[in-house]
Amino acid sequence: MERIQKVIANSGYTSRRKAEELLVKGKVKVNGKVVRELGTLVDSNDTIIVEGHVLKKDEKTYILLNKPRGVVTTTSDDKNRKTVIDLIDIPTRIYPVGRLDYDTTGVLILTNDGELTNGLIHPSSNIDKLYIAKIKGLISPEHIKRLVSGVIIDGKKTSKAKAKLKKLDKKKETSIVELTIHEGRNHQVKKMFEALGYEVLKLKRERFAFLDVKSLKPGEYRYLTIKEVKKLYSLINK
Repeated sequence: MERIQKVIANSGYTSRRKAEELLVKGKVKVNGKVVRELGTLVDSNDTIIVEGHVLKKDEKTYILLNKPRGVVTTTSDDKNRKTVIDLIDIPTRIYPVGRLDYDTTGVLILTNDGELTNGLIHPSSNIDKLYIAKIKGLISPEHIKRLVSGVIIDGKKTSKAKAKLKKLDKKKETSIVELTIHEGRNHQVKKMFEALGYEVLKLKRERFAFLDVKSLKPGEYRYLTIKEVKKLYSLINK
């Protein structure tokens, strides 16, 4: 379910602000009935008519992208940087599920399915996200335990996580750590390491739920299978 003004805006008919004006003026119908209340929730089965025009329903599209470095996870960028949308050559309007930083690589889902997106990013779904981080410094066993039990970032303790040391390079004084979280707080992984005094040099999201990008080169993408989509829905509907 999504707010009707967002659905109208995402269809390309008009902006969200203009959609809200049309709602208040009684110019929007849902399943034949005039709707004036902002924030009315609709789903893909509803027929929406705006100023006499039936909104076209896009076929649901699900993309798995291996996000490369130097690409922003937005649909547009005011600094003219390349976006993840620029990497995907399809006619359908799609949107990233959550965000990866400009210099973070790895698994990213893009879709026009608002219900699935909301479910995957909602904290209650507890979707595992596995990251591989290369950090500056030789991390101690005590700090690995701290990552597991939770650290304070932005004034709030992170939920319990899974952490495992993959490699120590004493010569270069770097560590490679595998970290699995199920929250989606802003820059969370980097902030968790920074809270313990480590700078993240490289960061890759290795897995999102059960999905990985081992078969995809950086910048490559593929469509999710029906089976994979159903499995994602089963995770958020537990």
